[in-house]
Amino acid sequence: MNYRNILDKGLNILKKNSIFSADLDTQLLLSKSINKSREEILLNLDKELNQEEINKFLGFIIRRKKKEPISIILGKKFFWKYDFKVNNDVLTPRFETELLVEGVLNYYKDIKKINVLDIGVGSGCILISLLKENSKWRGTGVDLSKIALKMAKTNAKIQQVENRIKFINSDIDKFCGNKYDLIVSNPPYINKIGYNNLDLDVKDYEPKMALYGGLDGLKIIDKVIKKSKFVLKNSGMLAIEIGFGQHYKVSEILKKNDFYIFKTITDYQKIKRCFLAKKNN
Repeated sequence: MNYRNILDKGLNILKKNSIFSADLDTQLLLSKSINKSREEILLNLDKELNQEEINKFLGFIIRRKKKEPISIILGKKFFWKYDFKVNNDVLTPRFETELLVEGVLNYYKDIKKINVLDIGVGSGCILISLLKENSKWRGTGVDLSKIALKMAKTNAKIQQVENRIKFINSDIDKFCGNKYDLIVSNPPYINKIGYNNLDLDVKDYEPKMALYGGLDGLKIIDKVIKKSKFVLKNSGMLAIEIGFGQHYKVSEILKKNDFYIFKTITDYQKIKRCFLAKKNN
């Protein structure tokens, strides 16, 4: 069986199981199976595969057929400018979160040196992306999950910023750190109804603690804002991602904790997705 035949076979299986990105996923899974780039595969469609390669590919197709996310099967997800290792123990980076990174970088574009805290660091994608853009920035990543921290440390090492990041295993309630210039956070913000209605490729394969934000989705957001009030320097900035329809309530929580919102970032669907807020002196 050649590349063309196996791609057609995989594509048909995924399409029959309503996988929206079946064409791209099939190519990516073959690429992983035989350790060749998509470009090389598409330029050599008549090349034959051995049985081991065929079996490996079909095993990946069966996993994807069952709605396992392509990023978890591949073991990586592209975010900002880099590939990040991911698995079932961390939230898979979303492209919407790149808007938070972009907003922070635009604000601090002329600042050479700051100290950044990432609350709920997960895979490390936000903090590592920021530090990759600024060689003198230093960071601290806090997460309740030891397994997530292990993944973040791995990604920091791959991206060669591990010497500029300190990782701490802690609940944000119990965290006591230095004063930071910037706090970034993509906290769990999905409410109970939203979590129960999540697609299976998210609900069954990503950690609940990285998604579920309590009955109204605001439980962890409230904790992050309250902690930020005490560990941010005067005039320090909090950059936080929020969920659909949460902008009003989150803005009220920020105001009650002496923050003022100076920039609201909307995503590609015109949903208010991130707040950049300054701590009042």
